[in-house]
Amino acid sequence: MKIWRILLMLLAFAAFSGLSDATAALIPASWNTYLQEADKRGAGQMLLVLTRAAGKSRAQLFCLEKKNGQWQMPLRPMSASVGRNGIADPEMKCEGDGCSPYGIYPVSLAFGYDAICNTRMPYRQVFADDIWVDDPAAPDYNRMVKKTATTAKSFEYMRRRDELYRKGLVVEYNTAPIIPDKGSAIFIHFWGKAFNPTAGCLGLPKHHLNAVLEFLDPEKSPVIGFFRLDLR
Repeated sequence: MKIWRILLMLLAFAAFSGLSDATAALIPASWNTYLQEADKRGAGQMLLVLTRAAGKSRAQLFCLEKKNGQWQMPLRPMSASVGRNGIADPEMKCEGDGCSPYGIYPVSLAFGYDAICNTRMPYRQVFADDIWVDDPAAPDYNRMVKKTATTAKSFEYMRRRDELYRKGLVVEYNTAPIIPDKGSAIFIHFWGKAFNPTAGCLGLPKHHLNAVLEFLDPEKSPVIGFFRLDLR
């Protein structure tokens, strides 16, 4: 039994550090809790984001898919970054805290600067007047709206002057229902520089972001899970 436990620990460490081709299909037993939560939500795909501990913004992303009743890892692990203050403690996420939200959430809409995107997810091209409201006092808090259609005092432009939002995905955090000041604008997007922390989103290199966009299938009700190994 002790040898088996050591083996599981080694597999979990390998999964977090980067898998070899020989172990790429193995799912560590320590992930069962995460996968069970995805099952409860009827998800057939899961983007599993793991950091080592509180306050850590460096992460790894694992793209998981359920086939024939079993979870598999069809893509290799990906380097990623989360909020500058890491993944929040459960139920503690709030507006402007610089944390990514702990837990599992649906992934819904893809967005970007171009007219088309290589993804099966519903896609919306964003324009110069598209904004995401992050003013907790605004009635359209945590929504994408046209700038002329809101009285919000705080928002961010969806078509930025840089490449961060050239392609991205919306994480359905705090959207049903929307609770003021619980956090807004959680996306999956380009990280700019390697391991650059985000304001709370998931940041990826461009080639990994493209791979995620191609991987996701709306018919499989994809979700994303933000977790910390110190809370496992």
